[in-house]
Amino acid sequence: MTRVAIVTGASSGIGRATSLRLAADGMAILAVGRDEAALQKVCAEVTAAGAQADFLAADVTQADSPRRIVDAAMTRWGGVDGLVNAAGVIASASVTDTTDAAFDAMMDINLRASFRLIREAVPALAARQGAVVNLSSVAGTRAFPGLLAYCVSKAAVDQLTRCAALDLAPQKVRVNAVNPGVVVTNLHRRGGMDQARYAAFLEHSKATHPLGRAGNPEEIAELIAFLLSPRSGWITGETISIDGGRHLTCLR
Repeated sequence: MTRVAIVTGASSGIGRATSLRLAADGMAILAVGRDEAALQKVCAEVTAAGAQADFLAADVTQADSPRRIVDAAMTRWGGVDGLVNAAGVIASASVTDTTDAAFDAMMDINLRASFRLIREAVPALAARQGAVVNLSSVAGTRAFPGLLAYCVSKAAVDQLTRCAALDLAPQKVRVNAVNPGVVVTNLHRRGGMDQARYAAFLEHSKATHPLGRAGNPEEIAELIAFLLSPRSGWITGETISIDGGRHLTCLR
């Protein structure tokens, strides 16, 4: 029986790297995102690696998206073994600068979409004793100035992970989260950084991460693949830092 993973945010960054890494383990991938052309490229890469793939262009915040996503995986492969909630956004604003609309938008994609997709996928995951991995952040465990809504959303993802792990443990569905530090993706540039600021940000990350560098998506994907695999069968409710030691430091 082919193992099946749903990966949101699969068109780029950690979602793309995770899709390719899970394909290397022989998992079939349902790649979900908003950029259909990019999803098609990811699927081509997955199939070139010898695994099965399909895609669904969807905005994960829309009301019907969870049902559409799970139905797509069930229709194509008849089951779901893993769910990776990697879709997310970042934006800079302090407590005084954050509008209601900006706060709600951050919660919609970073938190509410993951909650709703987990809820929809429970019957399929329970049937195969599957697992969920949520993409959180060092900002879920540490506070940073000027990132209010993002930090709050990721702290909430951590608690969602713990609560869902307890609720779903009787059905043998495991739920964990990964908490990266700065990873070289398009996230910050899509959040408003121009190329010059982003280059300076990455240079500064050498000082803020004890291991002296930012991470890469493939490193995060390795941890996600482990957490979806039988090798981690006694791990649930964990929020695992993978950040070059960033969570150990004080503000600088």
